[in-house]
Amino acid sequence: MVAEVVLGLESSVTRSESMDSVKEIRRGTLQEQTFYEQVGGEETFRRLVHRFYEGVAEDPALRAMYPEEDLGPAEERLTLFLIQYWGGPTTYSENRGHPRLRMRHAPFTVDRAAHDAWLKHMRVAVDELGLSEEHEHTLWNYLTYAAASMVNTPD
Repeated sequence: MVAEVVLGLESSVTRSESMDSVKEIRRGTLQEQTFYEQVGGEETFRRLVHRFYEGVAEDPALRAMYPEEDLGPAEERLTLFLIQYWGGPTTYSENRGHPRLRMRHAPFTVDRAAHDAWLKHMRVAVDELGLSEEHEHTLWNYLTYAAASMVNTPD
């Protein structure tokens, strides 16, 4: 019964027939991978964010939102945030505390144009990762939600 539930077997195969080729999985040993692990871990998120900031560097409207001359610290913050959000190490919170994304973006005018520009550069970065369709969809859904959440200035 346990093996049938674990494997999701919902057929008319008898218990003895279905158990012939199944080894028992002991309680507490089955672990799911996080999204972070499924998509390749730190390297994937570093590639994503690096490519995104290449676009930001060339976009006058978005670049103006970054007071630092060097985009490297902003790139590192976003990388660490996404790593943590998707189930990787919690370095972001250990270094910066609770993310408080809306509060951190409040000093900047984030309107529909900024939202669209942010997503344009993020779309390029996501596409270049070559993720599976399912992973790409999951990541993109989050990114579009996050971008919409940051808008703080009406059109």
